[in-house]
Amino acid sequence: MTRVLLVDDDVELAEMLREYLQQEGFETTAVHDGEGGVREALSGRYAVVVLDVMMPGTNGVEALRRIRARSRVPVLMLTAKGDDVDRIVGLELGADDYVPKPSTPRELVARLRAILRRSQGSAALGPAGPIRAGLLTMWPERRRAEWDGRALDLTSTEFNLLALLARQAGHVVTRDLLSEQGLGRPLARFDRSIDVHVASLRQKVGRLPDGRSCIQTVRGQGYQLVEE
Repeated sequence: MTRVLLVDDDVELAEMLREYLQQEGFETTAVHDGEGGVREALSGRYAVVVLDVMMPGTNGVEALRRIRARSRVPVLMLTAKGDDVDRIVGLELGADDYVPKPSTPRELVARLRAILRRSQGSAALGPAGPIRAGLLTMWPERRRAEWDGRALDLTSTEFNLLALLARQAGHVVTRDLLSEQGLGRPLARFDRSIDVHVASLRQKVGRLPDGRSCIQTVRGQGYQLVEE
């Protein structure tokens, strides 16, 4: 069974979600505070972490910051419905995706499965690598990427989005396609997740010889990876 860590201070809700996840085939452990959540997330025992933003003491954003300092374990954030600030901050810190609360357990399971497919290597990435685009080289089967020989520290979501762009280097990849194949879900109206992930990629991937980012925005369409 896939092991899931659920970090939420709402004991009743966490138990309900834990039972539902168990029924769906996930071996789930619930922790009810941020400090305990960080310790468990860094233990290496879990395939994915579900982390609530609103917790007393060490909140979800701080917990995520500490997890990302030491681990690439996939993280799904639970955010207050309509709270764009927490959502964007979470994505900027390396969350793989988010689910607004209140949400249905069914939606949570669907998002978890999408994250796990991405973290294990999605068929959407195409045949086994290596993928080469200018100074970028990627090995999808090993989940490894380098820029000019320098290893890139990417989350599973960032890796998949970059692989999609690299396979279509020189061509525009629409935000809809990036969401469907990179996040595993249709692009929702006003959803900025793709833009935040791409902004993070621009910080991590090297620049072209002329100083430009290798990931260019094509207004009204999507993004394009340029090789030179």
